Amino acid sequence: MKPLLKNGIIFLCAVFLIAGFFSLYSRSSVQKEEKIGIATFLEEVADEKIERVELQENTILITLKDGKKQTATKEPNDSLGTLMKNFNADPEKMKKFKIDIKENSSGFLLNAFFTIILPFLILGFFIFLMIRQIQGANARAMNFGMSRARQFDGKKEENRITFKDVAGAREAKEELQEVIEFLRDPKKFTNVGAKIPKGVMLVGAPGTGKTLFAKAVAGEADVPFFHVSGSEFIEMFVGVGASRVRDLFTRAMKNAPCIVFIDEIDAVGRQRGAGLGGSHDEREQTLNQILVELDGFDPSTNVIVLAATNRPDVLDPALLRPGRFDRRVVIDLPSIEDRTAILEVHARNKPLASDADLRKVAERTPGFSGADLANVLNEAAILVARRNASQITLDDIFKSIEKVILGPERKSHVMSEKEKKITAYHEAGHALVSHLLPDAPPVQKISIIARGQAAGYTLNLPTEDRQFRTKKEFLSELAVLLGGFVAEKTVFEDVTTGASNDLKKATRLAKNIVTVYGMSEHLGQRTFGDREEMIFLGREITEQRDYSEKTAEHIDEEITNFFNGAYAQAERLITTYREKIETIVQLLLEKETIEREAFLAIFAE
Repeated sequence: MKPLLKNGIIFLCAVFLIAGFFSLYSRSSVQKEEKIGIATFLEEVADEKIERVELQENTILITLKDGKKQTATKEPNDSLGTLMKNFNADPEKMKKFKIDIKENSSGFLLNAFFTIILPFLILGFFIFLMIRQIQGANARAMNFGMSRARQFDGKKEENRITFKDVAGAREAKEELQEVIEFLRDPKKFTNVGAKIPKGVMLVGAPGTGKTLFAKAVAGEADVPFFHVSGSEFIEMFVGVGASRVRDLFTRAMKNAPCIVFIDEIDAVGRQRGAGLGGSHDEREQTLNQILVELDGFDPSTNVIVLAATNRPDVLDPALLRPGRFDRRVVIDLPSIEDRTAILEVHARNKPLASDADLRKVAERTPGFSGADLANVLNEAAILVARRNASQITLDDIFKSIEKVILGPERKSHVMSEKEKKITAYHEAGHALVSHLLPDAPPVQKISIIARGQAAGYTLNLPTEDRQFRTKKEFLSELAVLLGGFVAEKTVFEDVTTGASNDLKKATRLAKNIVTVYGMSEHLGQRTFGDREEMIFLGREITEQRDYSEKTAEHIDEEITNFFNGAYAQAERLITTYREKIETIVQLLLEKETIEREAFLAIFAE
């Protein structure tokens, strides 16, 4: 409706502009002549001053013998002779000047245009716009069930992504290499009776590069690439999702060989018949259509379906059975070597300083995904541009890591001297315990500058990637979490709300040690609690207790024992090394930040 109104306003404005132009033109032509009355005209006739008279409808155009021009207006339907007779003018005087009768064709045409033609034009224009709107609505209704997949041409160099643009994940590349070879040379497999998987499920944490891998496969194979999200199939009308699935696979067949990539397939592929309140008919119909289309593939058709999800546990089993998505490629978080390679890829177009050692950056970013690493370098580049520098230094990258982990610096958050001192002792307690316990990660940085929600922070990161955690490491982490709380209580003989987040994390960790990891000596090597997860919510909302009330009491006692042991360990270290605590606090109050080298120098003394 808005385009119709807009076009109508434009049309009316154009009509008024044309009318105003003609009105201005006719007015300007009239303003060149003097306008007189009939009495004056008759006097000039009697005095024989007139040389020529032109009659144009009701207007008398007079030309005097001295060249002057005048106009007079007579009554409608009266001739000049009748006018002269009515005013008793001498008829012989009319023979002294020339009389011409001129038809005003332009005025007639304008009058006819504005009174007859223009209304029909306006009416026709609005009818035309209404027909166009109706046709557009019909076209949109016909296209409602068509797929919204975006097609990329892998053969175009500017859009092409290959494995050179994807660092790390060597095992995933090897798995996907078979898909590439099948798309390039399918006879190599069909000649020996092999069938390439119709569907490949890419599984990994958010940001590990699942979509990038899919595009790289299409770029390596030089085939078209259809990209669609699982949520784009679902609409409020039942049957639309299934129609879009059919259209997507029809387009894929026409462009074979090609790759169809369904991102976030868990949005439409969740288990059927599960969840609170029953199932969702539209989602289930869409999933059923996907299953049917995967079964309907001709074995000789070179169409590969890739899908990505970070929640494989909620997918319908029928989707993962052999013959559909029967190959699962796991993309893990990158190791330190992979992180270095990923940083090199994202640093290609960024001016790095000579001290920007990406290996050191990789060591300080354990657990970061590829997207996190790209964000780190991007934040570092923004920081450099903000201070009008030309190169990205290692310190800029380290600051961006802290910003990604904790948030931006809150320079407007001004603490009082008392609060700053409490924060310094709190962070000194964390750092001291983390440094002295052999199974705790080393301290990289201490700061009492507020970032995000934290008034201060202690950055302690492991120097190597770890796939497993030991009980000693968990107990050391528990003591480190309680180190700030213990330091506050030891020094000030009071506690603040600043340790609430640490206590929350410590409570969750102690509970997991007992109930999840089976590390309690008194309760044995078993787990407690059957954690159920509601499918449509996608998160754990209930826990069924598979133990008695007496066992629950033992669990609470064991959690308390772990807490008390970690508290006693942190208290012993802080009391023993009270002088080091004071040194760290004084340095923090003076410089607000202590890097790893300065921190180690305190203990080297």
